[in-house]
Amino acid sequence: MNLNVIILAAGQGTRMRSSIPKVLHTLAGKPLLQHVVDTAVSLDAASIQVVVGHGAEQVERTIKADHLQFVLQAEQLGTGHAVAQALPALMAGGVSLILYGDVPLVQATTLQSLIDSARGGALGLLTVELSDPTGYGRILRNDRNEVTAIVEDKDATPAQRAIREVNTGILAVASDKLTVWINALDNNNAQREYYLTDIIAAAVRDGIPVQPRCSPDPDEVTGVNNRSQLAQLERAYQCNQAQRLMTAGLTLADPARFDLRGSLEMGRDVFIDINAVISGSVTLGDRVIIGPNCCLTNTVIGADTVIEANSVLEDAVIGSHCSIGPFARLRPGTRLGDQAKIGNFVETKNAVFGQGSKANHLSYIGDADLGKDVNVGAGTITCNYDGANKHQTTIGDNAFIGSNTALVAPVDIGSGATVGAGAVITAAVPAHALAVARAKQRTIKNWPRPIKKDPEG
Repeated sequence: MNLNVIILAAGQGTRMRSSIPKVLHTLAGKPLLQHVVDTAVSLDAASIQVVVGHGAEQVERTIKADHLQFVLQAEQLGTGHAVAQALPALMAGGVSLILYGDVPLVQATTLQSLIDSARGGALGLLTVELSDPTGYGRILRNDRNEVTAIVEDKDATPAQRAIREVNTGILAVASDKLTVWINALDNNNAQREYYLTDIIAAAVRDGIPVQPRCSPDPDEVTGVNNRSQLAQLERAYQCNQAQRLMTAGLTLADPARFDLRGSLEMGRDVFIDINAVISGSVTLGDRVIIGPNCCLTNTVIGADTVIEANSVLEDAVIGSHCSIGPFARLRPGTRLGDQAKIGNFVETKNAVFGQGSKANHLSYIGDADLGKDVNVGAGTITCNYDGANKHQTTIGDNAFIGSNTALVAPVDIGSGATVGAGAVITAAVPAHALAVARAKQRTIKNWPRPIKKDPEG
């Protein structure tokens, strides 16, 4: 049976106090709504309908997935009214699953149980028990413990408000039944809105069994209404990621100070110190050590490499037994061979370092190709940009670049060549040659220093 997913994402989110639509605020580096869409995709949904309203154009530009369609709710008249906007686009037959764009942590395994209930002819309903259920619709049950209806908080009696089991709004049911019930909704309630929850009573009336599943984790079904809730869910998400990775063998100095904003693959005996931020797709080989306060984005790091504190790596490929940092910045296009070294306050961009090559201190190496066992002295820069175009620097195997050297690209330094400290190199240096390019030193004896003038004199 085809699965239709309807995601409600039309709300303005005024409590976020932001010009950004609520569902586009990020959790673990990804919009809230994208988390929900990705979960829907993992369920092999035949169609995904996202009901948009506030900031619709921005939402449509941002959220991507196969089989994704957007439908507009021009007026926000309740959850039932929102679902009604998606009905014409549903695929015939099958079941429909209703999700929310601001509930990012609901798990596919949880949702699958609701879908299975719907495919078996029931209405699958996700509930949760809260210590403080204020503001939530309460689950009403009969003396046989069967769900009979949901009453919204503002419409509930004092006795009903004492019920701790609440509605999450997430449900699955046959698409044809959903269409009939939604079209029959009215707004005879305190809010004058069309409540999706009213279909529970309709299901009971029509003899459709309601099969509730109570989520064991309140964070899984928590929606984001303000920035405090967003931060709470961020920590919950990161805690879950840390636990999963530690179970798989990762050592974290402090799981509470670890952020994964993408995917992480790692070998054995990897250690990550505090405040690491992992973004995009990152792969760490066996025995890699990541120091404190490092940021890694879309990077591959080979076995036995050490990344020292406060280093930033983006779109880089690092070999094995390398040493990087502290305070190093490896920008996109950096490729390091085995046993290479990038030291403190060194920046690289679109640079290839051969096996054993090193730049230990205070250098910028950009648009460069270094061979094996090249030594780059402190303060060296490749002058790769002429104000309009980038140019390449090539340095052969075993070359030695003295400190405070400027290599004005395009330029080639031959294998085994030596460049004297303080040189400005504008022409090719042959293999095994010495290049010295600096003004001759002059010494003026008994030179009087300038004396500061008396401001009142």
